[in-house]
Amino acid sequence: MQTMDFLNAYTFGFCEKRGFTGGRAWKESLRLLAGTTGCNAIILPVCAWQDHAFSTVMDSDGPGVMSAEDVRNVCSFARSLGLKVILKAMVNCRDGYWRAYIRFFDEPVPVEPQWADWFASWTEHVCAVARMAEENRADLLCVGCEMVGTDHREEEWRALIARVREIWHGPVTYNCDKYQEDRIRWWDAVDVISSSGYYPIGEIEENFRRIEAAAHRAGKPFMFMECGCPSREHAEDRPNDIRFGGAVRMESQAAWYEAFLENVRRFPFIRGVGWWDWSATRLCPEYAAADDGGYCTFGKPANGILRAFSDSLR
Repeated sequence: MQTMDFLNAYTFGFCEKRGFTGGRAWKESLRLLAGTTGCNAIILPVCAWQDHAFSTVMDSDGPGVMSAEDVRNVCSFARSLGLKVILKAMVNCRDGYWRAYIRFFDEPVPVEPQWADWFASWTEHVCAVARMAEENRADLLCVGCEMVGTDHREEEWRALIARVREIWHGPVTYNCDKYQEDRIRWWDAVDVISSSGYYPIGEIEENFRRIEAAAHRAGKPFMFMECGCPSREHAEDRPNDIRFGGAVRMESQAAWYEAFLENVRRFPFIRGVGWWDWSATRLCPEYAAADDGGYCTFGKPANGILRAFSDSLR
């Protein structure tokens, strides 16, 4: 089985708009990420937009999408802080539906949306991100995230990855959704298997064992491209849902981080974690963290747990 250096990463700048690096807030935010978490990498998501889950046209260039210059600026500053960089191609739906619901008829029907049109638009966006990865000497490129409704389109995904490899000459991964790690049939086309590890606190070990078997069958290194838990009452039982749970409760997030990292230590096949998520321009101030029920760990007990884990990797 292949291996790789451990990536202890934090997602930075999700859904930032074009030109956000023209301000100053993002640099201070990235300094705080590096200084308080001890992470050795960031995941920079370049998010395109489509109107709804059955749209075949993506906006990859508009004001809601960070620019190549923004990516260049973040990569340069991250390097100056000693951080590695993972670039991640993503798409969101403007109507609020999760990208996992993007799906079309498998057999083409006249006048209905077509897989071919959607994959053409998606491939164009991913290739643009691949060019950014090549230009900025990224450490890893992720070609998609939690796109469950598309995962069965093996031929199209293989063709997309082949196109990407003509542009980008580093390692490639795909971020499948939770519970999908043993369902993808084209893991041989990527270099690293990755998934979103939002598993309930009582199901972490059993799912790690299932994922370990899938990674060994594929003979590929594995990392969690996303993982984390909101700081809300009962969120540890449904960490993938920001709307779930009651009042703000730091202990719920901290308990989940303790359990998750205990299992990461116990399962050496896991070669990376990607914490969700740290804002570039809207970071909640440390003094207000006790009132924040979101995923970010800044100013919360979970940040100390993460820092201790980061220190243990050195």
